[in-house]
Amino acid sequence: QHMIDSGEEGGLGRIGIAVLTGILNFLVLEKVLEMSNPETNEEAREKENKKIVGYLNLFANCTDNLLHGLAVGTSFLSSFRLGVTTTAAILLHEIPHEFGDFAILLKSGFDRWEAAKAQISTALVGLLGALLALAFESSNDLETLLMYILPFTAGGFLNIALVSVVPELMEEKRPGPALGQFLCVIGGIVAMSLLTMI
Repeated sequence: QHMIDSGEEGGLGRIGIAVLTGILNFLVLEKVLEMSNPETNEEAREKENKKIVGYLNLFANCTDNLLHGLAVGTSFLSSFRLGVTTTAAILLHEIPHEFGDFAILLKSGFDRWEAAKAQISTALVGLLGALLALAFESSNDLETLLMYILPFTAGGFLNIALVSVVPELMEEKRPGPALGQFLCVIGGIVAMSLLTMI
């Protein structure tokens, strides 16, 4: 947002390149992991490859939580009020996000306990982000770092959504559940739009 608001020349291009880099990196990583699977039994191989989407989601979630920790730490460095506001906004954003991540992990073959442990582990990366923020001398250093990491992470989540989630939604042939899924997607877009106005 800082790059867009400042009118910095080439800022939008750099954001676009970082998003595309995230999408392509996750695509390549998924293909490399699928092709390097040594399993010869086709059914077992397909089950293991399905779990790769869960691992990619966990990786993207780790970077997302790291960024949230950096944002919280940086905000508290600026002022207590900004820190509390940022923390509240991130919590409001994270609750539906974590439900979605949990569903992706279950769909990828994790059992509930494995998915819960994995989600808690990725949440701990947020603490690391907050500690890193406190270690930096100024928030300007973090802004420069975040300008590239945020769009890269967004690209990773876009890849997961476009390659794994949307095709599965398209398989639904019954009108009722399809309409419900569509309304949930619209509801998510509206919720995120409202959160950006806070």
